[in-house]
Amino acid sequence: MKTLIQISDTHFGTERPPVVEALVRFVRDQAPGLIILSGDITQRARRSQFRAARAFLDRLGDVPMLVIPGNHDIPLFNPAARIFWPYRNYRRELGGNLEPEFESEDVLAIALNTTRRYRHIDGELSHQQIERAASRLERAETDQLRIVVTHQPVCVTQPEDKHNLLHGSDEAVRRWAAAGADLILGGHIHLPYVCALHESMEGLPRRTWAVQAGTATSARVRYGAENSANLIRYRNGANGMQCEVERWDYQSGLLCFVPVVSHVLDCERVPCGANVQRAAE
Repeated sequence: MKTLIQISDTHFGTERPPVVEALVRFVRDQAPGLIILSGDITQRARRSQFRAARAFLDRLGDVPMLVIPGNHDIPLFNPAARIFWPYRNYRRELGGNLEPEFESEDVLAIALNTTRRYRHIDGELSHQQIERAASRLERAETDQLRIVVTHQPVCVTQPEDKHNLLHGSDEAVRRWAAAGADLILGGHIHLPYVCALHESMEGLPRRTWAVQAGTATSARVRYGAENSANLIRYRNGANGMQCEVERWDYQSGLLCFVPVVSHVLDCERVPCGANVQRAAE
């Protein structure tokens, strides 16, 4: 099976050095074909913190990376910078593309910038972003695992997290599911879980999952959740795309990441959107 790794909420500036070292070893050992970093790379968007993040990413090897900002990656205490150049430090160290895309013969990953300078914590999707991602999903190949990446979650499992839902997520999930999305990856709330969106949202036309990552390296862990990362395995089989999401937690006694739970997902391959017309031709 092929693999990709999702890490999130590294919050450099609050990182735990032993966890950083263990995460570097974990990624190198797994040798993924893609690394996805779903936002909140730094704690306060300072250039020194982005430099530390850049040094960390450089240690992971020559692996394609899909990186997006989170709400912590734009200045909070510098109003002028937040208004006029919110991504200046991000761009200096991580590049200018805030909505990157990755495509290979077996995976399509579309990342969207959900941060807004006028929102402190919350994230937001515009109708244009939703439609742009849907249009790209509709052009995906049948054999590709189809992924959308946002920072804030499109699904929560705890009542206290409802205020953290991504603004526009209901419209987005319904549109992206119809367009063929398999997984919607997020972070932000430092709580890892997998949510079957087709079970929690009435009327979705196909099986689609939200996959949330915890904080990978920060000391700002949530009660009951360790530092963690997601290892996603996938392959095309006789019955369609097979996908497995493994959560790996850091164990301080072992100084390493270990697998703790696995979710096997059945990604159906019913043609959706533009693929319906292509399949009929």
